[in-house]
Amino acid sequence: MDVAEKQFTELYGRHHGDVWRYVARRVVGSDVGDVVAEVFLVAWRRLSDVPSGSALPWLYGVARLVLANEARGRRRWQELTLRVAAEPDRSVTVDHADEVVSQHDIAVAFSRLPDADQEVLRLVAWERLTAAEAAVVLGQSRATCAMRLMRARRRLRAQLGAAGEGTQRVPRTVPSMSDWGG
Repeated sequence: MDVAEKQFTELYGRHHGDVWRYVARRVVGSDVGDVVAEVFLVAWRRLSDVPSGSALPWLYGVARLVLANEARGRRRWQELTLRVAAEPDRSVTVDHADEVVSQHDIAVAFSRLPDADQEVLRLVAWERLTAAEAAVVLGQSRATCAMRLMRARRRLRAQLGAAGEGTQRVPRTVPSMSDWGG
């Protein structure tokens, strides 16, 4: 075991429980382990930055930033599910109950898509890239990416139809968060 491994092992052994409790007071469920793992991954990568006399406050600071990133990710996910399902026609009016059902249906439908479909939809809806820009990210021609995007949208609509079969109706458009006063 080299010096860095030994230093990290001691850091982990000494502070893992404290970091776990810090995160557990702020996160519910199985995400605690993921956040703690991310904290110690950062500590491993930046081992030379960890203060020797006050490592625990530094680890708490890292945990706070990891938690903030997780929160941003959740907000982006919610925005993504709304934008992916929305179509240009915003004239359809839905009541709040339809919006809640629709959000759930969108999340379920999106999760059932293949990873490749999810990625192209995220690039266009979440990152707000054009099909041409998404093509660069994916290392594809513009035409190939445009076709992938069209097919991914078609599969998402099909999934939305399947998810909404048990509901009264699935709205064709979903209002933005600002429409809800958020």
